[in-house]
Amino acid sequence: MLRKKIFLLTLFCLSIFSVQAAKVDTLMVNSPSMNKKVKVVVITPDTALGQNATDCPVVYLLHGYSGNAFSWIDLKPDLPEIADKKGFIFVCPDAKNSWYWDSPKNPSYRYETFVSSELVSYIDSHYKTRADRSGRAITGLSMGGHGALWLAFRHKDVFGAAGSTSGGVDIRPFPTNWEIRDQLGEFAANKKSWDEHAVVNQIDNIQPGDLALIIDCGESDFFLNVNKDLHERLLAHHIGHDFITRPGVHNAAYWRNSIDYQILFFSKFFAH
Repeated sequence: MLRKKIFLLTLFCLSIFSVQAAKVDTLMVNSPSMNKKVKVVVITPDTALGQNATDCPVVYLLHGYSGNAFSWIDLKPDLPEIADKKGFIFVCPDAKNSWYWDSPKNPSYRYETFVSSELVSYIDSHYKTRADRSGRAITGLSMGGHGALWLAFRHKDVFGAAGSTSGGVDIRPFPTNWEIRDQLGEFAANKKSWDEHAVVNQIDNIQPGDLALIIDCGESDFFLNVNKDLHERLLAHHIGHDFITRPGVHNAAYWRNSIDYQILFFSKFFAH
């Protein structure tokens, strides 16, 4: 009898755990603009599951150069626990080395359209989301930090908050790096296009109060100077934002720490 009671208690505890655990889906989401399916990881909190599911805010997490849809959950394995604790849905698309542009040179790379329109529409139609800019934030690391601000500045009707950690927010000092020229062409022959595709030159798309912004970078990061320049330009335009530098380099240890602060920032945004 005692053994049976222990067995039943164990089953009960396991059932409670299973109900409370976030769900991790790996999807293939159709992109009409690129005529292909794109891999996306979605982490859904327990509050968005089951018969009593409630609408949850969504944080889009963008990977860096050479990354993929699994980069963030590999970097931050406790994302499912964070999703449950905060009540967030995390969405992590695979964007290749696209820099999250609709490439003027490569028509098969339309990741701005995919993330800002096609993916958002898919997530809102398949998950219990707060389907409004007040319930959407976007951030990313390195190339993904560039991508998050690029998309938010250009689609403030879609995203209400945005962040960047160690973001490549001005590509022009790096004309031969990270396959950027595959998307924009060689720098010397396509300077206008490079100017137009730099985040620092997109500030005119936003006005004070349009976005809740958080930007951080390590003090020993090779992107530090371009992030400081972005900070100064935002100040000149009277665009409110949190700007943080702390000891660190361009690596996983820095991002694992910084994303915690960005999630806290987004929590406050969603609460208001």
